[in-house]
Amino acid sequence: MPQLARADIGLVRADNPGPFTLEGTNTWLVGRDPCWVIDPGPDLPGHLDRVAADAAARGGAAGIALTHGHADHTAGVPGLRERIGAVPVLAAAWEGATGRLADGDAAGPLRAIATPGHAPDHLAFLAGRILFSGDAVLGHGSVYVAPDPGALRGYLAALDRLLALELDAICPGHGPVVEEPRAKLAEYRDHRLDRERRLLEALAEGRRTVDDLLDRAWADVPHVLRPAAAVTLAAHLDKLEEEGRLPEGVDRSGIPRYGAV
Repeated sequence: MPQLARADIGLVRADNPGPFTLEGTNTWLVGRDPCWVIDPGPDLPGHLDRVAADAAARGGAAGIALTHGHADHTAGVPGLRERIGAVPVLAAAWEGATGRLADGDAAGPLRAIATPGHAPDHLAFLAGRILFSGDAVLGHGSVYVAPDPGALRGYLAALDRLLALELDAICPGHGPVVEEPRAKLAEYRDHRLDRERRLLEALAEGRRTVDDLLDRAWADVPHVLRPAAAVTLAAHLDKLEEEGRLPEGVDRSGIPRYGAV
């Protein structure tokens, strides 16, 4: 698309499609002489070869920036560094990083924006008017929000922050480029609030088990994504509890351990 061409942004998509990775993990290359690599993706030799070749064609790589620590975004880091050299690896918390990034920090042409929710350590990166959203916003579908103190409130606040930006496009961690950023961000915010509304209705009906709450508030979710929906349900329950709106007697025993989905 012309916005990416003008901003000198390249994409290499990993061959790891699935229910959670959609068409595959997107690895983004930003700028040149040298470029920066966002999310090397999985440890697939063919994918890493392509990323390294594209980086070389851009005059080499200055560093790697990670949106978060999930393996489908980070497992390829060691292999990529073997191919492009021991460049810095910057992240909020990933244990393999060589340096840390916090909200507002710069990494070459990128500015980090804290976007907790999908993972506590999640960052998005802004380059001019292009946002690299990782798994905070996908090209299609929705994301799961991991239970963590304040996770869902933090995620909604992050979406509002992103909505305040003047963006030309969103380059997600999975799926196609988002060409209408404001509409997508509003859709994501409204989707989460609609889930909350459905959950409150289910609780008002007296539903208290995970299965009953999912059947009522996440009835449209495919079976393969139900464990992820249960994780997100936990984040919604946490938010209601933090706000003093969670009724007594909710049984959370059916919620998978975070990281198991």
